[in-house]
Amino acid sequence: MSYSVGQVAELAGVTVRTLHHYGQIGLLEPRDRTSAGYRRYSEDDLDRLRHILFYRELGFSLDDIATILADPGAGTGAHLRRQRELLTDRIGRLQAMVAAVDKELEAHTMGIQLTPEEKFEIFGPNYSEDYETEAEQRWGDTDAWKQSQQRTSTFTKQQWIEIKEAGDDLNRRRAAAMTGGATPDSVEAMDLAEEHRAAIETFYDCGYAMHRGLGDMYVADERFTRTYEVLAPGLAQWLRDAIHANADRHQA
Repeated sequence: MSYSVGQVAELAGVTVRTLHHYGQIGLLEPRDRTSAGYRRYSEDDLDRLRHILFYRELGFSLDDIATILADPGAGTGAHLRRQRELLTDRIGRLQAMVAAVDKELEAHTMGIQLTPEEKFEIFGPNYSEDYETEAEQRWGDTDAWKQSQQRTSTFTKQQWIEIKEAGDDLNRRRAAAMTGGATPDSVEAMDLAEEHRAAIETFYDCGYAMHRGLGDMYVADERFTRTYEVLAPGLAQWLRDAIHANADRHQA
């Protein structure tokens, strides 16, 4: 089968002008023509176009794509393997970025008084100030936000480092407790939940009713959920249940 330029544009989701440009620069110039001189695209041309659009999506320039496709040893199978490898690498980088951002999102809600350089040093290269902006938009009119801003305004860089290290250690111990078989209503789990509540009070007063709400958010907001699921599958729900059990214990 062969296809007109209009049909190919519709199939590929590009403009006719784009296809004409690819032809003009020799990147995709179909060999077949109608008797009237109009381009007709073959199945091989469509395969080549798919490769072009894929590499474009990954950020390659048209010159780079032309070089890649000109490789005489790179058939469709080779391109597909290369594309899979590129996609896998990108997915890995994005997953690492999501994990890093999710891990620090809760801390960002407290309002971190550090320079941009210090934030990158403490929280890693995937830190983004956008999450502080989001936190202020969501909770900026609450007493907890105002309290956290006041308290953290005096924190030093070393204090933030220690807070992060303590939070990482608490997360590790919670994951170990859950994977070790501790139930959410066990003394061990409730004690860890109480330690979590006390850590939050570094930033703002957190009573048991508020702590319950935070626990619910850990399973309702997928970003918070991922933070704990990265540590151990099921940890977000386990922590939520442990928080509720601890609140019941202290409010009984």
